[in-house]
Amino acid sequence: MKKLVLFGAGKIGRSFIGQLFALSDYEVVFVDVYEPVIRELNRLNEYKVVIKSSQADEIIYVRNVRGVMGTDTDKVTEELSDCDITAISVGQRALPQVIPIIAKGLSQRYKKFGRKPLDIILAENMHDANLYVRDMLCKVMDQDYPLDDLVGLIETSIGKMVPIMPIEEQEKDPLLVYAEPYNTLILDKKAFKNPIPDVKGLAPKDNIKAWVDRKSHIHNFGHAAAAYSGFLVAPTVIYLADILKISSVKKFTRSAMLQSANVLMRKYPNEFTLAELTDHTDDLLFRFENRALGDTVFRVGCDLKRKLHRNDRILSPFIDGMQTKSPVDKILRTFTNGLCFRAKDERGNMFQGDIEFSETLYKRGLPYVLNNLCGLHSTDDRKVITRILSSSCIYHI
Repeated sequence: MKKLVLFGAGKIGRSFIGQLFALSDYEVVFVDVYEPVIRELNRLNEYKVVIKSSQADEIIYVRNVRGVMGTDTDKVTEELSDCDITAISVGQRALPQVIPIIAKGLSQRYKKFGRKPLDIILAENMHDANLYVRDMLCKVMDQDYPLDDLVGLIETSIGKMVPIMPIEEQEKDPLLVYAEPYNTLILDKKAFKNPIPDVKGLAPKDNIKAWVDRKSHIHNFGHAAAAYSGFLVAPTVIYLADILKISSVKKFTRSAMLQSANVLMRKYPNEFTLAELTDHTDDLLFRFENRALGDTVFRVGCDLKRKLHRNDRILSPFIDGMQTKSPVDKILRTFTNGLCFRAKDERGNMFQGDIEFSETLYKRGLPYVLNNLCGLHSTDDRKVITRILSSSCIYHI
């Protein structure tokens, strides 16, 4: 049996990456620092994934799994030294703790087996994850280690959404995880050093940058368009699925997503067709309307400083659209709607960063916010700033 060492036994790790490989006859070794989950993985060697949709719940049993504490460096290093493939799903903030351990495993692997390549799937929603991880590895690896020859850093586009679980369910079974039916892992075909694993659900792509942008420009953007327009229309509605029942919100969200899709198609003219991106948009809207996800307008829209940044889901397609001379009015409307976002969580609290963002907007004005919070450069992004400030969309801010 082949072995996957998976850093991160969280929701995406268990419901997505671990599930795919285990169901394709891999042994999955989870590495995590959360002792209760590792303990249960080793006690049961299996866990349940509950598929949540408009249909009756489906339960999938994921077997051939075990766990290793991330603090047991020697054990983790040993597992890495002879595994067939590795994956990381820990979040960007935890990567600095994971990379040095992986470096030790690579060194031990090199000593034991010589030039035996290892592919590392980077199941992280971040642009240029491969470059980020390579830079970190270079800082801790021996200088004579042939990193570029022996390590495949596989960038991915993670489109899976994980439903919110009730606390009582988590307490009853720490391994139980909910998931939506979608189960496709898009990843960089060209980055593998070994043959691509025969795993159902893997979708290798030649131009991974285009597909990472597809996630940001359509999926993440669509979330923002729905949450920000929906909040202005019906600020008391809690769930994203319910906000999309409002016809004007759904109509605007779909048209804005298709406008962003058009930008994407012009940026990558040989990668996508209009029909493909339209189907993808409609499929995403169908998934957004899955009430079983339990996704809230607050969660989807909050953290304005990140989501309204020039490198994120709205300004990125807006800037791309200006560069490709594409229509961007609905993308701009989504951005200005976001400036007005004041949603609160189930306890009646705004996201702390959004309070600070809104206070800064009120006290310092939009030009200051664009330069200092949204990351737009007064010189390099002058045309973008001018387009925003001159737009009729800002009348309600």
